[in-house]
Amino acid sequence: MDLATKRLLNTRKQQKSKKPTFKRTDSHKKKKLDDNWRRPRGLQSKLRKRIAAKGAVVQVGYGSPKAVRGLHPSGFEEVLVRNTDDLQPIDPSYQAARIARTVGVRKRQMIEEIAKSREIKILNPLPEEIKVEVGEVGKVEDVETEEEAA
Repeated sequence: MDLATKRLLNTRKQQKSKKPTFKRTDSHKKKKLDDNWRRPRGLQSKLRKRIAAKGAVVQVGYGSPKAVRGLHPSGFEEVLVRNTDDLQPIDPSYQAARIARTVGVRKRQMIEEIAKSREIKILNPLPEEIKVEVGEVGKVEDVETEEEAA
């Protein structure tokens, strides 16, 4: 990653830390209204009139730099992977794989092995303690409890 991209990612990180949470008008008053942003359209809406005490309004200045918009904080472009065939078009120099949440452990391990051989970065790899050999799934070991030992 070049220095300009690193600098812009750092800038984006600082901007995001200062950005307020944009909430929908009266979302704290009514249970049926979600917090997600909707533009205020009311004629006498204090939020539409940009009265500071009523909350922040989405504006152009809150955006991140165009060159790093949509990139992962590591600087890679994310590609969603659902099976091993989805790894073929990925370019490891600027793209990284994110394995879909619906993929099971066995297929996830296959995807991770192929990605490792092609030197593709996985953004959400399995933790080490979950990794299990395919043949070991059916085995259950007998463990003595303290009561049986005594």
